[in-house]
Amino acid sequence: MVQRFEGRVAVITGGSSGIGLATARRLASEGAKVVIGDISAETAKVAADEVDGLFVQTDVTDAEQVEALFQTTVDTFGSVDVAFNNAGISPPEDDSILTTGIEAWEKVQKVNLTSVYLCCKAVLPHMRRQGKGSIVNTASFVAVMGAATSQISYTASKGGVLAMSRELGVQFARENIRVNALCPGPVNTPLLKELFAKDPERAARRLVHVPVGRFAEPEEIAAAVAFLASDDASFITASQFLVDGGISGAYVTPL
Repeated sequence: MVQRFEGRVAVITGGSSGIGLATARRLASEGAKVVIGDISAETAKVAADEVDGLFVQTDVTDAEQVEALFQTTVDTFGSVDVAFNNAGISPPEDDSILTTGIEAWEKVQKVNLTSVYLCCKAVLPHMRRQGKGSIVNTASFVAVMGAATSQISYTASKGGVLAMSRELGVQFARENIRVNALCPGPVNTPLLKELFAKDPERAARRLVHVPVGRFAEPEEIAAAVAFLASDDASFITASQFLVDGGISGAYVTPL
């Protein structure tokens, strides 16, 4: 495999499973030193060991812990070239606006949106000092489309990630720092499987809208992250990068 990340250091939040773990494997296979920041010590340590990387236990909603994550990375490896701010949740109590309570709303906003703000705020000074860097923030295709099967706080949080990424991409473009929002469609991750196992009808309603006829695999999203983070995407910043199997382009899907 091409070694696009040889000599580079990547920090991944939420790297113990799903898209984060697949991305850790992908970037490591292309030469990156990988640092996983995750609240789940046991699984994240296993993931970091698998890719010969470093695990830093991190609550991504805690500003001091997030700052420590990136400082530890720089202290250990000398730089932080890629930040994949990927940690997120989608709890079952986040549903229609008619039934979602303020506690569920605030919990999702804190983990999905505030954490990305904290990660960007913490990593940007390091990247500015280096004079380069690539930030990839996990948004979602629901940031650009509406769904009748609503998860209102999740949708709003991902819209916030998209808008923030676009603004940061513009603000720091002339400092050789790129910021992009990755917008995946539904992905076969433990989070999605758990959600759909509890509600097969919801899964069926969503699958019918995917032109390719299936959900994505984590490795397919990881490939998109690797592209956005690499020099192959050197002229891409402030973008919404859709990897959704054609959902956002569809009106009627194939039979």
